Amino acid sequence: MKNVAYINRPNRPLHLYALVYLAFLYVPVLFLPLFSFNDSIYVTFPFKGFTTTWYEQMLDNKPMHAALMNSIRVASVAALVATMFGIFAAKAVTRYRIRGKKPVVGAIMLPLVIPGIILGVALLILVSRLGIPLSLYTITLGHILISIPFSMATLIARFEGFDKSMEEAAADLGDNAWWTFWRVTLPMAFPGVLASLLLCFTISFDEFIMAFFLAGTESTLPIFIYTQLRFPQKLPGVLALGACILAVSFVVVFFAQWLRRRGIAGSSNVGV
Repeated sequence: MKNVAYINRPNRPLHLYALVYLAFLYVPVLFLPLFSFNDSIYVTFPFKGFTTTWYEQMLDNKPMHAALMNSIRVASVAALVATMFGIFAAKAVTRYRIRGKKPVVGAIMLPLVIPGIILGVALLILVSRLGIPLSLYTITLGHILISIPFSMATLIARFEGFDKSMEEAAADLGDNAWWTFWRVTLPMAFPGVLASLLLCFTISFDEFIMAFFLAGTESTLPIFIYTQLRFPQKLPGVLALGACILAVSFVVVFFAQWLRRRGIAGSSNVGV
């Protein structure tokens, strides 16, 4: 009984550390939407006044809209392709015995630990040697490369979360491997697939370093924001845009994680 009471006792130092860490991580970010309503081009206290002018200017900025659409197109394609590769890779890792599986998975996960600037320079050299012109296509290829590990990590957890006997039952009833995957595996893995799509979209949409090295004449939104920072009078519009992106990114990421956890919990209940 004493051991149980000791385990259930709240760990106040750990709670304090968590609060300090969250404050250190998110409080500076919260200044972004705060200053986007300041009636001044300078990011200083005290506020000069409250205004929504910068949001109105953001809505009338045609180059910003073009960069936004470029980012949406690139992120959509990168999320779809990375999730497709992630599905088959996760199924192969969790369902089959593969010789040298750990080194292969480690190689796929390398973009998670290699600095983005190294990957960007390497891909720039590669496409230059191959004679491929820099464009949104090269940016998309780079984003697929860095999105696949995130997709695979999300989907491996999903494939390991539901009962494998469902697939075995479908095979016993006469389904071949393809129909078993299409009728049984994919529907059960769908929450993880959707979470992967949302997560990869957010990663690609917010990514700057890879796009900076691989961009041609058309820029994505992060590159556009970077170019605007050189002009002080355009900084408030960038803050307004950043506040909108921040809000959407938080919603998408939390929704993706909620779907992934719900899917894992649902599979556990089915197995029981």
